[in-house]
Amino acid sequence: MIKKGKQKSSCTTDEKNFSCCKVEAVTSIDERGQMVLPKEIRERANIKPGDKMAVVVWEKAGKVCCITLIKADEFAGMVKDLLSPMMEEMSK
Repeated sequence: MIKKGKQKSSCTTDEKNFSCCKVEAVTSIDERGQMVLPKEIRERANIKPGDKMAVVVWEKAGKVCCITLIKADEFAGMVKDLLSPMMEEMSK
């Protein structure tokens, strides 16, 4: 349950807000392990210099198969939304 006045994370997975993944761009990794997120994607995602990103990986058969970047503040909100009801229940 979301408290009044609090904003819900824009990264939800309910059926109304979830859209299918699609390839937006292809980028390469340089010798130092760095990559560039294309400007259009940074602008659409409102990613600014200095923003922190959470790197989330999924493994299949012991190998990383997917890597996802989530803005750290959005990720924190998602975790809080997920854990808050459980913590409230435990405190009763």
